[in-house]
Amino acid sequence: MDWTQILDWLLKHGIRILIIVVIALVLYFLLRHFIPIIVRRTVEGTMKDHPETAITKRANTLNIIFIDIGIVIIAAISVFMILSEIGVNVGPALAGLGVLGVAVGFGAQSLIKDLFNGILILLENQFGVGDVVKIAGVIGTVEDLTLRRTVLRDLDGIVHSVPNGDIDIASNYTKEWSRVNLNISVGYGEDLDRVIEVINRVGADLSKDPEWAPMILKAPQVLRVDELGDSGIDIKILGETKPLCQWGVKGELRLRLKRAFDAEGIEIPWPHMKVFFGDLLSTESSEQIKSILARNSTETGKK
Repeated sequence: MDWTQILDWLLKHGIRILIIVVIALVLYFLLRHFIPIIVRRTVEGTMKDHPETAITKRANTLNIIFIDIGIVIIAAISVFMILSEIGVNVGPALAGLGVLGVAVGFGAQSLIKDLFNGILILLENQFGVGDVVKIAGVIGTVEDLTLRRTVLRDLDGIVHSVPNGDIDIASNYTKEWSRVNLNISVGYGEDLDRVIEVINRVGADLSKDPEWAPMILKAPQVLRVDELGDSGIDIKILGETKPLCQWGVKGELRLRLKRAFDAEGIEIPWPHMKVFFGDLLSTESSEQIKSILARNSTETGKK
């Protein structure tokens, strides 16, 4: 073993390899530091009229993607430069990778579909990290988003990894603003004008409450009498909130409406059925049926 040749090689190529590695690490740390700053300023410039939460979610999503792409590019260039220093002919290697890429492309069409859909999701800003969405039949909060897959965590804490190629329809529950959509049922004997006045008053009071006012963009109000149901009359209530706030506002609105209805004596109905015995039955038969029903009711109560 000629130590002189080894030393010459290390002095000539080893130092270059070390420089390549150092430059790659410096570029990596610069990428991690400056990409979030650049992306944040760019997103703020293009989304001036959007709420802060939407800007933050968009910036976080783009940061993940740009940093991952940058790392792949830096690593690939560094590896090829190091191979060139070692003495490997990079030209045939690149040609071989090109042929291999074509072969893999035919065999991994689903992966290509995932990547293509991921690019479209990012470019169209369909959803981002922190949004609550429904994709591939799963509802949850987006915890991670890459070009290949989307990671959701549902209300039970279960984490779902969904390939982007499986996303045909994406329903975003928290894009820019959210809506309170609520139906309240009242009894048929209630004065609807009075009921509507109470509901609108409760919604207005909720929107003025210091604790809830920052979350509400438009006070919950009655939209219409929605349906004449079997047991009661359904009244539809709509309001607008900041993203992710609609469920909390809806729960507080239900609580306040229940208290207001109790105070005003407004009936909230429950399913029930009335039985009428008409002229089709004889008086004797009607009395027998009534007696049987009363006896069954008494026995059930004793049990």
